[in-house]
Amino acid sequence: MMKWERLLSRGRFGDNPGFIPTQVTRSEFEVDYDRIIFSSPFRNLQDKTQVFPLPEQAFVHTRLTHSLEVSSVGRSLGKAAGEMLLEKYPQLNKTGITPFEIGAIVAAAALTHDIGNPPFGHAGEEAISDFFKFHPAGKCWESHVRTEQLADLCNFEGNAQGFRMLVSKQFGLKLTYATLAAFTKYPRPSMIAQRDIARRSQKKYGFFINQLADFEQMGAVLGMEKSSPECWYRHPLAFLVEAADDICYSIIDLEDGCTLGLVSFEETVKLLAPILKDKFDPKKLKEPRTVTQNLGALRALAIGELISECVEVFAKFEESMCKGNFDKALTDIIPSAKALQKITDVSVQKIYRSQVVLEKEAAGFQVLEGLLEVFSKALYHQFYDPEKFSGQDKSILRLLPEDFPLKGWGAEVNPYPLLRSLVDFISGMTDKYALNLYRRVKGISIPGS
Repeated sequence: MMKWERLLSRGRFGDNPGFIPTQVTRSEFEVDYDRIIFSSPFRNLQDKTQVFPLPEQAFVHTRLTHSLEVSSVGRSLGKAAGEMLLEKYPQLNKTGITPFEIGAIVAAAALTHDIGNPPFGHAGEEAISDFFKFHPAGKCWESHVRTEQLADLCNFEGNAQGFRMLVSKQFGLKLTYATLAAFTKYPRPSMIAQRDIARRSQKKYGFFINQLADFEQMGAVLGMEKSSPECWYRHPLAFLVEAADDICYSIIDLEDGCTLGLVSFEETVKLLAPILKDKFDPKKLKEPRTVTQNLGALRALAIGELISECVEVFAKFEESMCKGNFDKALTDIIPSAKALQKITDVSVQKIYRSQVVLEKEAAGFQVLEGLLEVFSKALYHQFYDPEKFSGQDKSILRLLPEDFPLKGWGAEVNPYPLLRSLVDFISGMTDKYALNLYRRVKGISIPGS
């Protein structure tokens, strides 16, 4: 059984084993939050779409605003859960941990939950995967990498990319083990002998094979136990991070859909009313307030109710989480679960499959496939088929970042780290930068023209 005393360790990547925190004004977990919010990968989320391309006529959420809101909800969940834990386990008081620190862990982890997402959202993830599965310029690498490495490339996962970024020396974040574990919803590699479909934590994967040692180190420090030789149990706070995301995208995607006219205000009210229960007062909607103000009030009440319900379920199953017996999404078993599912059904039909969203996804496939094609082909020609290395390839490679590893590769060298760096480059782009670079490398637009 996992122990909270270890799960809430203040140790962090890069510190000596005997490290003693020296912060006075901030907890180690608040330091995590501050490092994340000032990092370049986090800032890039301002130009990555949440669901909708940015319209001119109305505000909708980007990955940045979504992440900030998820973090806010996560802090509330974590603080409330922390109060319960400290009352239930008095020995935790001896560690100096407070409810605010537990809230800070969940807030920091929630802040990063989308940090590994590529441009164009989930369509971007599929585009990267499809490139290595189906495109000739991607499939040509198959014979050069190991089976488990190919599985990473052919099944790109934003959660694993996020973990890679958070432990990478390139960004120097050096987060605490507790924050990283709370971030990791899927504590397994991409390739396992058999996936247990009953376990939510095995639905996807959470780290690439070359981050296995990092994950093992984190798991050992925190005392995270395994469900199989290849898979770990979730850190219990990861359930709260997941719940914060589920709450926000369910309620706020609906709010954006209403703002853009894809879902009527009347239908939106009807969907939110079952969550509000006796707090719902239709008379207040008739007061002299705008639709936007009414939407904001309903959203705030709904999120508050969902937070309360999730904390109650977390308290009920916390021991089972520590034993690894509980492995479900909290929002699937709260009293409002059916109401949330109804919102999801409507969102899929009227929002996620709306023309503006489908057009964005189609563009994302074209842009990311095009970028991967030109850069991947140039790299392959230079190091693995030099007879075809052309002037065009040389020109393309000059567009790579200055710190891109362009030495030490060749026919006898496994190119997996090289391809990981290429995917880092492409997936780290903002939507606009990816689109503009695609136009330039394809000759659709010329700088200065």
